[in-house]
Amino acid sequence: MENVQSIKQRFEIIGNDIKLNRALEKAIQVAPTDISVLVTGESGVGKENIPKIIHALSHRKHGKYIAVNCGAIPEGTIDSELFGHEKGAFTGAVGSREGYFEVANGGTIFLDEVGELPLTTQVRLLRVLENGEFIKVGSSKVQKTDVRIVAATNVKMFEAIDKGKFREDLYYRLSTVEIALPPLRERGEDIHLLFRKFSSDFAHKYKMPPIKLTPDAAEYLMHYRWGGNIRQLRNIAEQISVIETNRDINLKTMQGYLPERNAQLPSLIETKKSESDFSNEREILYKVLFDMKADLTDLRKLTLELMNNSNSTQVQETNKSLIQRIYNQNEDAQNKQTNRSFPLNEHTSTAKSNHQTELIDDENEEDNYLIAETIDDEETLKLEEKEIQLIKKALERNSGKRKAAADELGISERTLYRKIKQYDL
Repeated sequence: MENVQSIKQRFEIIGNDIKLNRALEKAIQVAPTDISVLVTGESGVGKENIPKIIHALSHRKHGKYIAVNCGAIPEGTIDSELFGHEKGAFTGAVGSREGYFEVANGGTIFLDEVGELPLTTQVRLLRVLENGEFIKVGSSKVQKTDVRIVAATNVKMFEAIDKGKFREDLYYRLSTVEIALPPLRERGEDIHLLFRKFSSDFAHKYKMPPIKLTPDAAEYLMHYRWGGNIRQLRNIAEQISVIETNRDINLKTMQGYLPERNAQLPSLIETKKSESDFSNEREILYKVLFDMKADLTDLRKLTLELMNNSNSTQVQETNKSLIQRIYNQNEDAQNKQTNRSFPLNEHTSTAKSNHQTELIDDENEEDNYLIAETIDDEETLKLEEKEIQLIKKALERNSGKRKAAADELGISERTLYRKIKQYDL
């Protein structure tokens, strides 16, 4: 069995990072078997090297090796590409065609970006993984194939599963062994090694002296975030090699190719609104509703007190102000929580208080309470009649314009609209 160092030399893999070495060790260990492998990692980290290593070290090395970019094939044709089709299976199918699974029989198929597969194709792939069977598009004949499947993805698979974009059973079939490749920004010293390798390759390719980095430029390079990983590093090395006439690259020159705003920074934490957040919102809403109910209870008590102390001008004024304040604060919430009518403005509110004061004028406090309860429904009806009259007159004076009528009545246009609908005006 080959060791990690020999594999690096054979496949031109640069770096001594612990995570990279561990990934290569796992690839070497699983290669002689036929178990499926899932390679994970960000785009540009070199995931395509792992299936090549696995195929080259397996007993299938003399069979075909086919790499398929699942994200690059249109959804309508991917089943035909993977499993083949019969003549006349769809428009344009002028003849039968062998799919990749049929062509690669006895070899290895590398499914890159497997997380992009449509759900219908995932079902077909699961059947191949379970018993090696597939059916061509437009056929009813079951065919057998003997292929080793190595898949790769930069998608967070559990998130895709939660969103219903990837089948959970297929994930566990693909990831019998999972090999994770680290992003370039986590490989520390490997960044400068890779840059020097790329610079040397491009110097040879374009027949020019290789570029060299000053210590501060090399330090900047090592702390850059590298969103595009090795692919981005290679492109930067090629740009500098071709464009710069001065082969000694300092920090200022390097910053011209790698803007400082993209330098490695603490990654932002993705915040999600958890169920506890919604629970807190519900608790706040309930508290507001309970407080409103308490205010209405206080309003009822104060109204009764106003009726029992009709001769006290100070009590009347105080209670009237409190009634108006509570009404204004809770108007919108009351619209949703109750169909009980409230006075349109201060004048009708005062009218209600005065009317009840005239009707209830007894020295016996208990009798006053009973009388107040008896006339409550009757008083509500009279207030509704007054509201209807006020609204009609306001609308007539303003030629049916609700906004002008609402301004005249001292209420919002929304409240007026609700009243019009409530009274069927």
